[in-house]
Amino acid sequence: HTTIFPPYFVAGAIFSGFAMVVTLAVPARAYFGLEGLITDRHLENMNKVILLTSCMVGYAYGVELFMAWYSQNPNEMFLFLGNRPFGPYAAAYWTMVTCNVVIPQLFWFRKFRTTPWLMVIIALAVNLGMWMERFVIMMSLTRDFLPSIWGSFVPTPIDIVMLIGSFGLFFTLFLLFCRYLPMVAMAEVKTVLPHGHQP
Repeated sequence: HTTIFPPYFVAGAIFSGFAMVVTLAVPARAYFGLEGLITDRHLENMNKVILLTSCMVGYAYGVELFMAWYSQNPNEMFLFLGNRPFGPYAAAYWTMVTCNVVIPQLFWFRKFRTTPWLMVIIALAVNLGMWMERFVIMMSLTRDFLPSIWGSFVPTPIDIVMLIGSFGLFFTLFLLFCRYLPMVAMAEVKTVLPHGHQP
């Protein structure tokens, strides 16, 4: 019942996308010696975008709770006020809020925006928080209108193996990309080289 969802999900996509880029770029930059191409300025600017979108996502979380209370719709109030923050998945909800709203606020301090290992830790927290957000959204579906069909989700061994396998497939493809394809587009590098310099 709220119009916050379209910008909320766009901000969330930018938020998690930049966090994943930081998570992958910082180790790749150190391992492959790309400090001259992926500079500290690039990383600091990415961290500023993460900070901005974290504030947007936090605002959206607040609007969700406010609209559920303001509407006085019993279904909305149950979902957003009763089920998520204080229900059976409260730990997942508060992990989501902590990782997506609280921890990225450390980027207000320049030390956290410019120290590689600190920015990777914060980016990993954001990745966890965005995964928890999807988990919380899906777990909201376990409580339907009929209490007789309520249930609690417990991951099966197949679910766990599929999750681990998806991580393994992603990192395998990422490392194959780094090994066999150019990581930096030459067309982009040419435009920032000093005039007259031959690559």
